[in-house]
Amino acid sequence: MVVQVVVVTGVVANMLAWRLVSVGGRDVWRTLPPLLGLLGAVALLVLPSVAAPVPAGANVPGAVGVLAVGAATGIALYLGTLLFVAVAQHVPAFARQTAAAYRRAATADPRRELVLSLLLAVPGEEFFWRGLAYRSGAETEASAGVAAVAVCLLYVVANLPSRSLPIVAGALVGGALWGALAWWSGGVLASLASHILWTGLMLARPPRAGHVEAET
Repeated sequence: MVVQVVVVTGVVANMLAWRLVSVGGRDVWRTLPPLLGLLGAVALLVLPSVAAPVPAGANVPGAVGVLAVGAATGIALYLGTLLFVAVAQHVPAFARQTAAAYRRAATADPRRELVLSLLLAVPGEEFFWRGLAYRSGAETEASAGVAAVAVCLLYVVANLPSRSLPIVAGALVGGALWGALAWWSGGVLASLASHILWTGLMLARPPRAGHVEAET
């Protein structure tokens, strides 16, 4: 019961935080990373001690192999994101929101972004979503796949109040990939490596946003 309450509270808190950013004008770097870091810390405290089951016949390597798979998917996701952004720039709403996001990022301190993202936001998200939320529903092999899909959908819902097509698209594709890694490996190591590498690359070498005026 405690786990379910923490998960629901975390989803609602995530939605409220994005609402404060998108409607209330709060700084995203002062709002989301501290919250996600807190959710990750709470998740570690209440995380079930039994690992999630893995699919029958899955050949899950050791920790080094799991990290390698996660890193490879992070690079692949980054390359896919570059291609997707290049194509999606032809969609006016997506182009405007992407350009606005990168204009805001250009005024921020990149070192602060890296520290807050890689040390707080990303680990917090993975421990909460692919750790606590997924494991709470993946009690058996049969329920693990259902839990992975459900957590992915909740992840998208939690990001909808951002009112940002790039954010929601990232939550959908990233959530599906990182959920699949958690389902395959039974843990968060692969998804954590993938998420960290993708986020680091996106901050260090962001996609070229279209030169479009942002919505006012």
